[in-house]
Amino acid sequence: MPDLLLKQTASSPVLASRRSCLKGLMSGGALAATGLFAAPALAQFRVEISGVGATRIPVAIARFRGEERAPQPVSAIVSDDLNRCGLFRVLDASSAGMDDAARPNLSDWRGKGADALLAGSITQLADGRYDIRYRIWDAVKNRDFGIQSLVVTAIDLRLAAHRIADDIYEKLTGDKGAFATRIAYVAKTGKRYVLWVADSDGKGERDALTSLEPIISPAWSPDGSKLAYVSFEGGKASVMVQELTTGRRYTVARFKGTNSAPSWSPDGRQLVVTLSRDGGSQLYVIGADGSGARRLTQSGAIDTEATFSPDGASLYFVSDRGGTPQIYRMPAGGGSAQRLTFNGPYNISPAISPDGKSMTFIAQVNGAFRVHVMDLASGQVKALTDTRDDESPSFAPNGKTIIYATRAQGRDVLMTTSLDGRIKATLSTPLADVREPVWGPDMFGAKR
Repeated sequence: MPDLLLKQTASSPVLASRRSCLKGLMSGGALAATGLFAAPALAQFRVEISGVGATRIPVAIARFRGEERAPQPVSAIVSDDLNRCGLFRVLDASSAGMDDAARPNLSDWRGKGADALLAGSITQLADGRYDIRYRIWDAVKNRDFGIQSLVVTAIDLRLAAHRIADDIYEKLTGDKGAFATRIAYVAKTGKRYVLWVADSDGKGERDALTSLEPIISPAWSPDGSKLAYVSFEGGKASVMVQELTTGRRYTVARFKGTNSAPSWSPDGRQLVVTLSRDGGSQLYVIGADGSGARRLTQSGAIDTEATFSPDGASLYFVSDRGGTPQIYRMPAGGGSAQRLTFNGPYNISPAISPDGKSMTFIAQVNGAFRVHVMDLASGQVKALTDTRDDESPSFAPNGKTIIYATRAQGRDVLMTTSLDGRIKATLSTPLADVREPVWGPDMFGAKR
């Protein structure tokens, strides 16, 4: 649903979801807003894993000393993170009684099947904060990485656990993790539309905005401090920006016609949006404060769902200029567009990997809508899912995982998949409909 086109009727606007809207480019169909969400969202996610990598790294994790007196089970959160990504197999080492001061015999642990170990302690300080100390050992390389410390408030204990999991991920794989990041998504509770912000595991969720009107197309600012989205408050689609720490929000685009599909430039100074203020749905670039809207495309088609390349040099977008919805690339300042997708009649929702080398998108395959990934250098395309109703794929900031919305076993869920499609995790709200997940940026990468 990240892009809505508005069709005025005699009584009220009729809303079309992104997929239904782009189908409408061929058939003129539209979907009423009341049908977008089927059931109220519940607060907590359940994580399910299907598929594993060819080789999982066994990591022994002991319960942190003093953890029973902390409001969050830090070692359990670390274990869940590592298990969920599918690259690790967690072994319970709590019976060993280790903490960050331990001196384990790494040869013995190798004999027990552990390639790495984690142990630590949690101490509440006089000011109420918690000092988390932990130690990682690489049993294969016989290496002790030394004691690390994080001092956090109670509210940041989950974040601290995710950062520890990221530290393990990076030390053992050489790649950055993405556990200490956030996702945003949209749900409907009763008659209320809710924009949620949650940890990467779907827990620790916070209600960023609640409205009686639809909220669609959330997009993170590059620094993670703001969300742009489309609000239908007042009966008209408007592009809004909201500061997450203060809740302050302001209108960026409320022109005549449609205002939809916001996406940030890499420097956070501009947004690319779809507007129909001059006739037809076309791409515009506009200041993050709503100033200086400038038209980028001049086609007679519908151009929408634009997103910047990580270097800011290019825009990827969806257009029906060739007769069916397909994905194109053009210079960020405007100019001629190059068509990128040719397999099938329907390819939408482009998202570019942080390294700029891959594009994920939704393609129609034998009537099913599935997540695909394209190598941008070669044009080679791979289907990652076998479900039928996938929407809104978005890369994790480390580029190793994609989150998307789908229907699985009769339920509306959020899922993640590895880039080879072998490792999947389900973040599900029972009897709930959740939509439009978007992965936030890595706000700690420079500190790790």
